[in-house]
Amino acid sequence: MAQPSLIEIDPPVRICGDTHGQYGDVLRIFGRGGFPPLANYLFLGDYVDRGHQNLETIILLFCYKVKFPNNFFLLRGNHECANVNRVYGFYEECMRRFNSAQLWQTFQDTFQCMPLTALVGERILCMHGGISPQLKSLQQLREIKRPIDVVSPSLEMDLLWADPVIGISGFQMNMRGASFGFGTDILASLCKELNIDMVARAHQVVQDGYEFFGARKCVTIFSAPHYCGQFDNAAAIMSVDQNLLCSFQILRPTVGRAATRIIPTSMGKC
Repeated sequence: MAQPSLIEIDPPVRICGDTHGQYGDVLRIFGRGGFPPLANYLFLGDYVDRGHQNLETIILLFCYKVKFPNNFFLLRGNHECANVNRVYGFYEECMRRFNSAQLWQTFQDTFQCMPLTALVGERILCMHGGISPQLKSLQQLREIKRPIDVVSPSLEMDLLWADPVIGISGFQMNMRGASFGFGTDILASLCKELNIDMVARAHQVVQDGYEFFGARKCVTIFSAPHYCGQFDNAAAIMSVDQNLLCSFQILRPTVGRAATRIIPTSMGKC
């Protein structure tokens, strides 16, 4: 809570997407990019659900945040909301391993305090989901009150749930059943209005771990390889250097990984 709702980060920084309880792969990320504080990190949310080691994952990341508050940054994802992680694995893990609904609730209280957005080098706007029809200025993001229980419709809901969609114009209702999909036209317009170069977001599985959209004005970063034990996707880390040049480090799926149980959801795969 001591840090603002729009975290302003000076590069260099490594940006990571969804990790979803894949603790071993989080360790691989640090093995590849450097363990804190040797490198600065920004994670874009979705630390829990889907994977087998949600508690190890979120506790490690929280410990790094406490130890290195000015070098290690965590944004909230849609799975850091009680109505989602109550259903898709995190609650069940807290009950199975510790028989403690109070433990789960303590995490929810913490999740509600997490920031939703970051701005890297004044030019790269980062969030978990995407942009919103309600977003008109960066000051709006600075003024988001925390703790917050995200409701729909709202700017905060869109920051957690919105998706880029090829072939549409403007905003259209999202196929997930929450928030909106946005087209390249509205993305370009917003980048100009906010005076930014790029939107960096997570929230969707992409085959190579990263994927550009809208003339490279948006990039999706996904950092859970072999997601759910059923996807053959790679994971990515986006490194932003002091000159705002972006490069990607790729983590390929490991061989022989045990499959993770999937719980279907009408709100999408992430």
